[in-house]
Amino acid sequence: MDDDALLRYSRQIMLPELGFEGQQRLCDSRALIIGLGGLGSPVALYLGAAGVGRLTLVDDDRVDLSNLQRQVVHDNDRIGMPKVESAAQRLRQINPDCRVDTIPRRLDETAMAEQVEQADVVLDCSDNFATRFLVNRLCHATRTPLVSGAAIRWEGQLAVFRYDSGDACYRCLYDEDGEEDMRCSENGVAAPLVGVIGSLQALEAFKILGGAGEPLRNQLLVVDILHPQWRTLKLRPGPNCPVCGKA
Repeated sequence: MDDDALLRYSRQIMLPELGFEGQQRLCDSRALIIGLGGLGSPVALYLGAAGVGRLTLVDDDRVDLSNLQRQVVHDNDRIGMPKVESAAQRLRQINPDCRVDTIPRRLDETAMAEQVEQADVVLDCSDNFATRFLVNRLCHATRTPLVSGAAIRWEGQLAVFRYDSGDACYRCLYDEDGEEDMRCSENGVAAPLVGVIGSLQALEAFKILGGAGEPLRNQLLVVDILHPQWRTLKLRPGPNCPVCGKA
């Protein structure tokens, strides 16, 4: 790192759990962010600002006026622009040292597998079970850490999957069809909620890449911001799970 980088990341380097070595690990790492909406916005902003060296952004949607209430990486001038391009422009303004790759389309299994294999961590910020199940299966196959988030109405969830022996995976939580897909466009969402969950996703990825602290492993964090309540549920591997089970 040069002098400008040392100054930029000085407040993180001061953390004894991270230090210079941890910051260098961040700068040398690559994160794959799937979805640049409400969750993907804070994920991309914080990881880019924190110094993750390379971000790969995947989203096939374009910026819409209805997005701007919560998708803070975009702005009014970028309505109609592909979300990945909008996010990339913002990230380059925040940290020009961060390399940003954009994929403005939905990836099939082969293409997604290629991206997962190249990543040091995957952040699932999508809004449908088909994508979540696919990403989980591919991350399990490559043992790539997965940080999964979800948010709807006033409630959010967060889990981290490392795929070590005895660990649960995302597929252990849901049947083949998953629960009925719930989208913000149909059910609504409180704007700060996606900021909370997305920021926590970024934090977990930050710890994994920087080698600091302990990830939220084999636990599901459930957040209700309306009342408010924070609960942590223990996750156990499903013996009949088609991804990680022994059956």
